[in-house]
Amino acid sequence: MSATPPGLRAADADARLLAPFTAWPDGPAGAALSQFQVAGMHCAACSGIIEAALLKLPGVEGASVNAASARLALRWQPSRVALADVLAALQSVGYRATPDVAAPARELRRQESRQALWRLFVAGFLMMQVMMLATPAYVAQAGELSPDLDQLLRWGSWVMTLPVMAFAAGPFFSGAWRQLRARRLGMDVPVAIGIAVTFIASSGALFDPTGPLGHEVYFDSLTMFIALLLLARWFELGARHRAAEALEAVAGALPTAAERLRDDGTTERVPPEALRPGDRIRVAAGEAFAADGRIVEGQGWVNEALLTGESVPVVKVTGDAVVAGSLNMDGVLVVDVKRVGADTTAQGIVRLMRQAQSQRPLSSGVLDRVAAGFTATVLLLALAAGLAWWWIEPARAVAVAVAVLIVTCPCALTLAAPAAWLTASGALARRGLLLADLSALERLCAVDTVVFDKTGTLSEDRLQLRRWWTEGGEADALLASARSLAGLSRHPHAQALSDGSSGGVWVDVREVAGRGVEARDASGQLWRLGAPAWVSERPDAAARLAFGPEGGGDRVLWLDLAEAPRADAAEAVAALQAQGQRVRLLSGDQPAAVARMAVQLGIADWLGGATPESKLAALRGWQADGERVLMVGDGINDAPVLAAADVRVAMGQGAMLARSAADALLVSNRLMALPQALVLAHKTRRVLRQNLAWSALYNLACVPLALAGWLPPLAAGIGMASSSLFVVLNAQRLNRG
Repeated sequence: MSATPPGLRAADADARLLAPFTAWPDGPAGAALSQFQVAGMHCAACSGIIEAALLKLPGVEGASVNAASARLALRWQPSRVALADVLAALQSVGYRATPDVAAPARELRRQESRQALWRLFVAGFLMMQVMMLATPAYVAQAGELSPDLDQLLRWGSWVMTLPVMAFAAGPFFSGAWRQLRARRLGMDVPVAIGIAVTFIASSGALFDPTGPLGHEVYFDSLTMFIALLLLARWFELGARHRAAEALEAVAGALPTAAERLRDDGTTERVPPEALRPGDRIRVAAGEAFAADGRIVEGQGWVNEALLTGESVPVVKVTGDAVVAGSLNMDGVLVVDVKRVGADTTAQGIVRLMRQAQSQRPLSSGVLDRVAAGFTATVLLLALAAGLAWWWIEPARAVAVAVAVLIVTCPCALTLAAPAAWLTASGALARRGLLLADLSALERLCAVDTVVFDKTGTLSEDRLQLRRWWTEGGEADALLASARSLAGLSRHPHAQALSDGSSGGVWVDVREVAGRGVEARDASGQLWRLGAPAWVSERPDAAARLAFGPEGGGDRVLWLDLAEAPRADAAEAVAALQAQGQRVRLLSGDQPAAVARMAVQLGIADWLGGATPESKLAALRGWQADGERVLMVGDGINDAPVLAAADVRVAMGQGAMLARSAADALLVSNRLMALPQALVLAHKTRRVLRQNLAWSALYNLACVPLALAGWLPPLAAGIGMASSSLFVVLNAQRLNRG
């Protein structure tokens, strides 16, 4: 995200106004990609209306609205169109929007939630009153209810229905008007027509019981239908807002100030925006880290649950990486800042979550088009049913037409896919697997082969001391001295050996490129730590490092450093194999090291010493044999093979978040998230199919009943609202487990 985007209109002259919700994927000279939260959306057709309105503006290159999360991704040229004009264009078609930063978006959601709750309360409360007024007509025996009292109760029902029509049902009428004005058919159109026709017909029957509209009134059915549909939308709105709150929890994790250490040893309190790579900050117990970096002093427990989903704190020692937004639980830590601001892990997660939640999956777009055609068919079917019954029994014509309109409303159909995708992506994010492309969920269902890189993927990103030995004894004493000397070097091998101790007095410390580090002890003896051949004339072939005095001799300590597998690597591999997946190891490391890792993890199919070209050739060979491959790599040397895989998962944090080659990012570095993702992908597909099957079966069963006149508007309203509620609640099952 650039801090100096191209020229803006005068109203948007300060680029910092755009920075919190805007990225510049093509560089400062390219188009901006901004994220907005939209209020007033009620169905999938709203997405098309918003997109069409914005694409008319000069400088707008693309607009994508996700109906499930109510997020707008806008690709535009701020130098050609002002932000105020974008918001005004949305306002002109009946929607409100705010840049997707925490405070205004939260206020917008609060207003939307409060208004939706008031509408639901008015509809539900008055529905109960209308039902009480209508009950005597249902339970009274012939002659028990006088005509005057019956008429009075009907007038009372009509009066109670007026606020429901004027206030509670407002979103359906405004949505239908927007859809018709944009020449689009969404689910609000049949709903609004059904509500209006029912109210008008019932009012006509009330005012003139002997007229052409008959004497039956349906105020109880009407108010119940509106209340139930508002209840289903309330659940949908709650799911959407919970997804937004999860994003804001990450976005708001950074502290408001950081304690920066000056070169003279003093400190100063500065905002996180003032930090730069290379600064050192001190983080006290109970404080959050203001930037990504590495610990240079101290050790303690750190809670990274906000970023990784893991609620158990992890111990951090000197040399360990920490990420902005995580919480220091105890101790005082000094951190060398590596990444700040928009480059931090937390902000990268926010960008990718917004990107994923602004996408419209392919299947969702297909369902939108199906729902539009279905709505047109419904309107024609209702009209035909009304005309047919007008000839058969005029008094029931309106009721039949209304029942057809209500029972076939495609609410459940348009909610089926977005509800499932949004819920599944949120469930994966809580496991530490962040989807950058929602369509990866569909492709995960076809995967039958999982290929891992080794270094930084199956193994930890730094070496560990595995064993040490010497020919002349004193191994433990020599190891303590070696550790203290290693602490003076920044080489990865030395850092793996160092334990952060300050024991030993070393002078004349000198790094020798490609060799190691050497220094003199208190007695003036020169000691070396580094390549075995540099330390001793008779190097041990089993050692990776050596420590000893100049000339070597019998006091040389031999050290074997090895990569350790991640804590859950063996468990993840076993879980994948239990699911029937082929698990392969593909690495550019030495074959001996790859073989050792494969044996540890139970992977029979491995390839070591592979170049990027041979990795790519191997992957394409497996695909040519019909395999669908999920590739997991650290994203540093694996870009070609990641790009060629059917599904791509990148490990790690920081710069990896900006990579476009990955479909998903394993920000938690917990490999068990992969078998869990495969299970969830299949579960999501089952839920989606259940939702679509339910919608289809519901219509197949109820439409003939409505056409035959056996399904009154009250039952039709209950069925339609229940269908939508079932779809939303069924999708919420993906949050379990």
